[in-house]
Amino acid sequence: MKKITRIWHGIVLAEKADEYLRYVEETGILQYKNIPGNLSTKILRKKDKEICHFLTVTEWDSYESIKKFAGDDYEKAKYYPEDKNFLLEFEENVSHYETFEY
Repeated sequence: MKKITRIWHGIVLAEKADEYLRYVEETGILQYKNIPGNLSTKILRKKDKEICHFLTVTEWDSYESIKKFAGDDYEKAKYYPEDKNFLLEFEENVSHYETFEY
């Protein structure tokens, strides 16, 4: 079965990493899980001295399902109001990959 993997990257101060993780769980993760077509959701976190990198990796059954989350311009990153209190930069786009499991 072919899937579409969507990957978003963000950077926060390491001192805010735990708080940001909770915030993402309450916003994006909760929303992902309630959209038909979302197959899985993962957060990868890597602390690097003063900063912390986050990757949100979601798998979807189609681009149409992704659009239910992200809108018609699904390659644009989606942000929430409180992101401005955490993120050090706002990347404009996310990455999508056709994903094959064997």
